Amino acid sequence: MTDTFATTRPESNVHAHPSPYDRLIAAAQALPVSTCAVAHPCDETSLGAAVEAHRLGLLKPILVGPQHRIREVAEQCGYDLTALPIVDAPHSHAAAAAAVAQVRSGAASLLMKGSLHTDELMHEVVARDTGLRTARRISHVFIMDVPTYPEPLFITDAAINIFPDLATKADIIRNVIELHHGLGLGTPRVAILSAVEQVMPAIPGTLEAAALCKMADRGQITGGVLDGPLALDNAISPDAARVKGIVSPVAGRAQVLVVPDLEAGNMLAKNLTFLANAEAAGVVLGARVPIVLTSRADSARSRLASCAVAAIYANHLARTAPLI
Repeated sequence: MTDTFATTRPESNVHAHPSPYDRLIAAAQALPVSTCAVAHPCDETSLGAAVEAHRLGLLKPILVGPQHRIREVAEQCGYDLTALPIVDAPHSHAAAAAAVAQVRSGAASLLMKGSLHTDELMHEVVARDTGLRTARRISHVFIMDVPTYPEPLFITDAAINIFPDLATKADIIRNVIELHHGLGLGTPRVAILSAVEQVMPAIPGTLEAAALCKMADRGQITGGVLDGPLALDNAISPDAARVKGIVSPVAGRAQVLVVPDLEAGNMLAKNLTFLANAEAAGVVLGARVPIVLTSRADSARSRLASCAVAAIYANHLARTAPLI
């Protein structure tokens, strides 16, 4: 688990298509508001994200952390906390545990990271007896708003699983497929990325990609259309797929990119952000509730989009069978 998922978007905001973030925020605003436990919101960015999400009707935050520090930050930044309950906790570790406890008790249906390290929060999330574990492996998904791509581009996993094995990759794919459905985006086209589009024993990721596709054929992974291995170019470019002679419902028009490991995913997300003027909203899946991971480096709009994604998915989980 790592904090290296954080990205910063360049100043330009030119889009070749309507922003999916605007649609996600509007969709979340139309739903019943979910209560979110915010762990240790003790800086301007994390507290501001919670306050703004509340103002826009995306979340009902419960602020969990040292009460005096939270009120200090609010006073310095001019945030009105009148309508926001505070659960006092002496330090960040206690705040993480108390925020998770709010979810376990049913007081909150979402969890949000404040100004503490991701590892500190996730340690409490995965605690065997007191956490939010399910039978699934936990994974992270970036929902990228790429101005030059016609629809949201999901990238997974670039923040939690460093070197996922085959079983973990299967859960990573199950998690992102369910998110795609839960956001109302339908059956996703899932590209399992490697350096090449052929199965090559010298590149283990190509073997795992082929195995994952066969798992989908056999009903072990459902709800999405999988293809792989695919190189990045022939996953997202119809021209590249055509030149390579790849005939596939996924090649050239992928909606989900499954990366071979965390480093590849992190580099891909940051390349899109810095070189293609993209934004990166993010959510952690596979726990009992969605988890919002905000960062000081995120733009205000991507933080709100992360909240919107988590709120929509939490509402979806409440209407369907929850993960256990």
